[in-house]
Amino acid sequence: MFTAEFGNKRNWRSQLSTSEENAGRRHASLIDLPKQSKSKAIRFATKMPYHAVEEKEAGNAFEAAAVEAADVAVAKGAGPTVCIVGDGNAAHVLIPFLGDTHHTVNLMSLNPSKWERTVRCDWKDMSNETLQTFVGDINKLSDDFADVIPDADIIFLCMPVHQYRNALGKLAPYINRSKDEVFVGTIYGQAGFNWMVHEIEKKHNLTNLVSFSIGLIPWICRAEQYGSYGTCYGGKKVNVAAVNPPDRFDKLNEIFLEDVCHRQLGVGKFLQACSFLSLTLSVDNQIIHPSRMYGLWKRYGGRWDSYETVPYFYREFDDLSADCLRRLDADYTTVRDAIRKHFPDRPFTYMLNYLDLERFVYQSNAADIKSSFTESQTLGQIKTPVMHVTDSTDPDNSYYMIDTRCRFFTDDIPYGLLITKWIAEQLGIGDQVPFIDEIINWVQDLRDERFLNEDNTIDLAACLQGEHTCGIPPSYGISSVEDILD
Repeated sequence: MFTAEFGNKRNWRSQLSTSEENAGRRHASLIDLPKQSKSKAIRFATKMPYHAVEEKEAGNAFEAAAVEAADVAVAKGAGPTVCIVGDGNAAHVLIPFLGDTHHTVNLMSLNPSKWERTVRCDWKDMSNETLQTFVGDINKLSDDFADVIPDADIIFLCMPVHQYRNALGKLAPYINRSKDEVFVGTIYGQAGFNWMVHEIEKKHNLTNLVSFSIGLIPWICRAEQYGSYGTCYGGKKVNVAAVNPPDRFDKLNEIFLEDVCHRQLGVGKFLQACSFLSLTLSVDNQIIHPSRMYGLWKRYGGRWDSYETVPYFYREFDDLSADCLRRLDADYTTVRDAIRKHFPDRPFTYMLNYLDLERFVYQSNAADIKSSFTESQTLGQIKTPVMHVTDSTDPDNSYYMIDTRCRFFTDDIPYGLLITKWIAEQLGIGDQVPFIDEIINWVQDLRDERFLNEDNTIDLAACLQGEHTCGIPPSYGISSVEDILD
């Protein structure tokens, strides 16, 4: 078993040899290792993906050189310490992936007693056949930021978008100011993550932060057994990330981003976006989820008599939902075009419409919106989020309803569509995004919230009341569209 916690438990080097043994003994020890352990050792030393290692393993000279390089790496110490903040589906993949390479992994969890110190992730295909198993250890595990943040070189948020600001505010006091730089990022780039990091920089006078955000979650995943075992259903062919300052991208890519996907799965190398705004206005969760939920509501009333009749969220994507997505994407295109015109010096290369983004990140030939979901090789197992409801006056009468408490509503409206609506208003095209208005109105009536006035303009007073009600720029003190770029 491999771990990044050198000098302690499960040190892979101790499986190979001690530092006093000569290269021949190290070489022999490596050859005698099980195939998977041998691959991990070579990959650590050479930073190669599994498929490349397997092609090289037959060469004894390569193996001996790899072990020599690994010894040098061990002598220099472990790689960066990553603190994962949040314990949802993504953490069950990241801990094994990062632990499988050269990282020391800390975990901030609200339920530390429910976590095992060793976490497994199976990479499976859509027929549920296991292609590869990854294992990683947790170095520090706590529900107290003071325990896991101070030694972190990279702080990585894995949680619903609407929880980002609260988490950043709580962890900020424990960021190590003595480090030359600390990378603070998130696994999903919706909602202007740069505004959130600037907020804590100002409040806590932090001068050593590098903020970053991954555009789309690099893989499809789920926790099979909370705290111990997750599944990855494959990765995107290409990933995008925004970094501020921009010149720190190469460093971040070398020490972290490559280990998030590509070195494990052989796909998913990262490219650099010119701005966080490219990620905020790209069209993934913040338009897919509301469109599909609205389509299910219009077709079924959002209600089913049994769980078996609840549609798969993506695999059974229908024409009505596809039309909702098309209309919402058209509104986003109106705003994206206006942004490009307003900021002509920025390329916004990866600020794409839905189908162009789908074809780019999956390197697919999707013919249309509907088939991009129904024929997906990674999305087929995901069901629609529902809640089981029992009639209080008739216990025998129960059914399943769309779960209006899920992140499809709490993330994708106040930290998704509403931000785009605000930008549209600032650019003088607030009346040219009618389907954004339609979905926001549907959700605010469904959840008894208020974001828009009756004339479909943003109700600024309602949006800014309470703490972190929504993510529009004025909630960060940004009053002009000129100030939204990083």
